[in-house]
Amino acid sequence: MHLQATQQRFITSVEDALRKHDPELQDINKKIWATPELGYAEHQAHDNICALFDALQSTNPSYHIQRSAYGLPTAFEITYTHGTGGRSVVFNAEYDALPGIGHACGHNLIATSSIAAFIATCEALQSQSPDHGYTVRLLGTPAEESGGGKVRLLENGAYKDVDACLMVHPIPMAPGHPELLSMATVLPGGFLANDKVTVTFTGKPAHAAAAPWEGVNALDAVVAAYVNISLLRQQILPTQRIHGVIVNGGDRPNVIPMSATVDYYIRSPTKKSLKSLTEKVVKCFEAAATATGCGVQFTWGISYDDLKTNTPICESYVSVMHAMGHHTLLNNAGQASKLTGASTDMGNVSYAVPGFHGLFTIATEGVNHTPLFTNGAGSPEAHQRSLACAAGMAVVACQVLVDEEFAQRVKADFETETDE
Repeated sequence: MHLQATQQRFITSVEDALRKHDPELQDINKKIWATPELGYAEHQAHDNICALFDALQSTNPSYHIQRSAYGLPTAFEITYTHGTGGRSVVFNAEYDALPGIGHACGHNLIATSSIAAFIATCEALQSQSPDHGYTVRLLGTPAEESGGGKVRLLENGAYKDVDACLMVHPIPMAPGHPELLSMATVLPGGFLANDKVTVTFTGKPAHAAAAPWEGVNALDAVVAAYVNISLLRQQILPTQRIHGVIVNGGDRPNVIPMSATVDYYIRSPTKKSLKSLTEKVVKCFEAAATATGCGVQFTWGISYDDLKTNTPICESYVSVMHAMGHHTLLNNAGQASKLTGASTDMGNVSYAVPGFHGLFTIATEGVNHTPLFTNGAGSPEAHQRSLACAAGMAVVACQVLVDEEFAQRVKADFETETDE
C-alpha cells in the first residue's frame, strides 16, 4: 500500500489542526471520562460537546449545531457544509458508560477521536480544497452499550446519503508490543451480530412450606432454561456466544415465586447464522416453560448486526498511519480477537453505508468492561493515541470527499459486501 498524492496533501494540515486544538480536546476527554453517564442519560456529555462547538463557532462560523438531534434527547449533530453538492462523511462519537465501572469501554476516547477527526477534516479541507463541495458531520450517538442508539438514528434518517462513516475503538495494548498503535481489519467475525431478550416466566404463588404443591414455580423455569442453554452450548460454533443473568428470581424463600425474569444476549458471526441460533435458544426457554407449567413472555431488545468492513477505507487508513509514523496493521486477527465476541450498533450502520470501525491500543492492565480498563481510558497516553487515530481517519475522510476514483472504489466495495 503506497501513500497516494491525495493523502499526502492533507497529512500536514490535519496534524496542524490537531496540535492547535489539543487543549480543547484534552478538556472534553477529561469531562466525559470524569462524569460517566448511562445510555440515553448522557446529558452532560451532550451539553459539553455542543458547548465546545459553540466556542469554536467564533473562529469557524460554518459549524451548524443541532442539539437533541433526530428525536433523541442526548444525540447531537454538528454539520460543516462547503459549496453545493459533493459527498458526505460522518464521524460517530460515542459517550455512554457502563453501570458501576464508568468508561470501561473507553467511549470517552471514541468521542474524543471522532471530535478531533471532524475538526481536523473541516480545517484541512478549508485550506487544501477550497473549490470542492462537501459535507462533514459529527454525529453524537448515545447508548451504544445495548441501547442501540445508532439503530434508532439510522431509522430516523441520520445516515441518509452518507458516503462513508468512520470511528475507532480502544482495546488493551498487545503484551510486549507497545509499538502497535492501531488496526484495520477486513476479516469477518470481529464484531458479532447480537440479539437481546428479556424472558419472564409466570407461575402461581403458594406457601413454600405449608402448600408447595399448590404453586407453579417460575424460578424452576429459570433454572431449567439456564440448564437447557448450558447444554446447547456444547453444540454451537466456537464463534457463537450465549450469556445471561437472572434479573428476578422471586421475593422471599417461603413464597413459591410467581414471576422470574432473565436477560440474555445471543451472538453469532453473521445475521444469517444468528437467526438459527436464536431459534434454538427460544426453544430452550419454551421447553422450560412447558416442563414447569409456567407461562413465558419474550421482550426483544434492539438487535445489532455484524460489522461489514470496507477494504479501500481500511487500506487507506493503514497507509496514512504508516506515513505518519504509527505502527498500524491490516488484518491482525490475533490482536483483534481481544474483542472477538463483542457487538456494536455500528454493525447496523455498516450495512447501510460504507463503514470503518478501526481498533487502537491503550496501556491498561485489564480488558474492556473492567475497572482496570476504565483507568487506562482516562490516561493522558490514551488520549494521545486516540488523536493519532483521529489524524488517520481525517485524512481518509478528506480522500473520500475530494478523490473521485477513491470514492468510487469505496462505493463499489460496499455494494459488493452488502450483496453477499
